[in-house]
Amino acid sequence: MAYQVILPAAGLGKRMRAGKNKLLLELNGMPVLVHTLRVFEEDEACTGIILATHPQDDREITGLLKKYRILKVLNLVPGGDERQHSIYNALRTVKTDGIILVHDAARPFIRKGHIHRLAQKADETGAAIIGVPAKDTMKKVKDGVVVETVERASLWAVQTPQAFRISILKKAYERADQEHFLGTDDASLVERLGYPVSIVEGDYDNIKLTTPEDLYFAEAILEKRKRLEQGRQA
Repeated sequence: MAYQVILPAAGLGKRMRAGKNKLLLELNGMPVLVHTLRVFEEDEACTGIILATHPQDDREITGLLKKYRILKVLNLVPGGDERQHSIYNALRTVKTDGIILVHDAARPFIRKGHIHRLAQKADETGAAIIGVPAKDTMKKVKDGVVVETVERASLWAVQTPQAFRISILKKAYERADQEHFLGTDDASLVERLGYPVSIVEGDYDNIKLTTPEDLYFAEAILEKRKRLEQGRQA
């Protein structure tokens, strides 16, 4: 199932406390952004990548695209003050229909098989997200006091990519823009229109790199994948 993908990459990453865009930090000798871009660059189903960036990073990012031979990036568009604004800026450059994914550029461990299942589900239903069942007991808290223990079986931790028919996502973003609504994710905008959103189960490795501690988990995931690959080749 062919698709395009939007990667919002304009965040300042304040929680990473790196003093620069966290996507430009190196992970195993290569910038986080390049790890993520390579997933889509090497996926034959991906027909194009749109990057929403901060202008101050454009020169460095352009250099990385050239250095690592990332050829599927269609263009760089200016990011906005919020992630939602960045995605809308990117979405407005898309002139075709079909399937589009929105993926956090700080999630470099998404698997190609999960991407394909997600894109296929979005083609069938119009909107699909990826996530994993909640592991922990969940409690609703108010003013520092537990109000109730939430039934866990129906709770999922939502990740990205999220996949949509382009026409549906554009309609959702246009409505949100008109009504000055800021959602928690792309699916929340689509849900406001009354469209059902399907979910595809992913895996727990698909973490978002947000804090310095996450880099330790990222190194461990890379090492695990390296060992698995060596095992398959043995």
